[in-house]
Amino acid sequence: MQEKIGIAAGQIWKMLSGAKGPVNITDIPKKTKLSSQVAYQGLGWLAREGKVEYQQKGRSIYVCLSSAECCV
Repeated sequence: MQEKIGIAAGQIWKMLSGAKGPVNITDIPKKTKLSSQVAYQGLGWLAREGKVEYQQKGRSIYVCLSSAECCV
């Protein structure tokens, strides 16, 4: 399962790197074609590594690559 989550984290990173701005957290499973459970675990993986940042706008949560990751 850990390998599956790591692969999901890579897919999410790639999707976020191509996004023009922050992505609504609820759109990530749809955009990556991952199940919600695996997508959110992948996001947790990226967050633990400091690769993503979260922003709350009203009742919605958005995620984007951290500033250190945008220049990679």
